[in-house]
Amino acid sequence: MAQPLLQVENLRTYLRTPNGTARAVDGVDFTISEGETLAIVGESGCGKSMTALSLLQLVPEPAGYIEDGRVLLGGIDLLDYTWEEMRQVRGRQIGMIFQEPMTSLNPTFTIGVQLIEAIRLHSKIDSKSARQQAEESLRLVEMGNPAQTMRQYPHELSGGMRQRVMIAMALVNRPSLLIADEPTTALDVTVQAQILTLIRSIQMETRMAVLLITHDLAVVSEVSDKTAVMYAGQIVESGPTRMILREPRHPYTRGLLASRPSLLRRGQDLTVVGGRVPEATSWPPACRFEPRCPYRWTMCARVAPRRIDSSGETTLRCHLLDPDIEDRPFAPMIENGEASQ
Repeated sequence: MAQPLLQVENLRTYLRTPNGTARAVDGVDFTISEGETLAIVGESGCGKSMTALSLLQLVPEPAGYIEDGRVLLGGIDLLDYTWEEMRQVRGRQIGMIFQEPMTSLNPTFTIGVQLIEAIRLHSKIDSKSARQQAEESLRLVEMGNPAQTMRQYPHELSGGMRQRVMIAMALVNRPSLLIADEPTTALDVTVQAQILTLIRSIQMETRMAVLLITHDLAVVSEVSDKTAVMYAGQIVESGPTRMILREPRHPYTRGLLASRPSLLRRGQDLTVVGGRVPEATSWPPACRFEPRCPYRWTMCARVAPRRIDSSGETTLRCHLLDPDIEDRPFAPMIENGEASQ
């Protein structure tokens, strides 16, 4: 079996705060193969963006640090790289679309200057060739007039255009992995569809792997091959997207899916997951979701659930679905789908 392009093992990223150590990412595992899209979903504060930043060693310092884990890209552990070595990885082997393009682009330089810098940092080519490559990158993301865009500043572009520029910058060196952190945030529905179609078409052409971080489950259903549901710094359920969306098993995943608006429930109140994500400095001692779970029982507050591999395709963390635990009080309800009601 071919080795995954990216393999993340037991990743733990912590931050020092006045209230104690925040375990923002606390034992995360996943893999992505060439040409594959993995979506990480979950509420705000669950550690999705911090996971992405950890892969590139962009954790905010001095408060943040990577406590443990491995990030294998093509079999090489990036966490062993120095800061200078990582500069050669960022933008070259791994491209990233940040969440807010207006704050990610330098307002004092034109789009052309920023694109050319990204190219020449990784390629020993002259300015003319770099400019041609930059314009081609803008053309790839369907900017109407690349030459004009090269002369413009970020504030002169619309939100959708800035997002396209960010995608062009992330893809200009043809990376093997693209990290897209909420790539369609604050864009209207039409532009969202265009951006997602664009990323997908480039991926199919280049066999690039994509790590997509999003809140939008509709986006997940359209573009991702695998989905990982993240809660309180851990992945609580993961597997093929079709299985996660059609047959969710973890109570948190079921709650997220049940909270989607639906025409079938028109006129009814929206379903919500009760409570809120706890602070990363004080995760619950056992099951992270236990305080909010309607199916919690004594063991959930005492023992952390183990990671269960189910059918070789999905994994989850839940005592109620652990076949090695006897007398699971709500197990029949979970297994028969009643928990989704």
